Amino acid sequence: MAQDQQEWSFAKKEMVDSLTALGYPKELGDEIAKNLGSPKAIWRMTSYLDKVKPGRVEEVVDEMLAIRTEIESWRSKKESQEANAKYNEMLNSRSFE
Repeated sequence: MAQDQQEWSFAKKEMVDSLTALGYPKELGDEIAKNLGSPKAIWRMTSYLDKVKPGRVEEVVDEMLAIRTEIESWRSKKESQEANAKYNEMLNSRSFE
């Protein structure tokens, strides 16, 4: 198993273990892992579960959605910064012509 797959598998297992310890079904953990999309996001979810110990499934899903939204916002910001940097580079190169 490749390093990335091992990291993904370990992160998912830890999160599912945390969820099942709180009384939630394993299948919920499987779906959350799929939706989060990365080991880092799964670790954040695990941390939330271990610290907050949410009592309702809605709280778990809300946190998953919050993590996803934050990640998507960060990606969008990075894409915008890269596009802006390229645009500025283009403007700067034209100003010397």
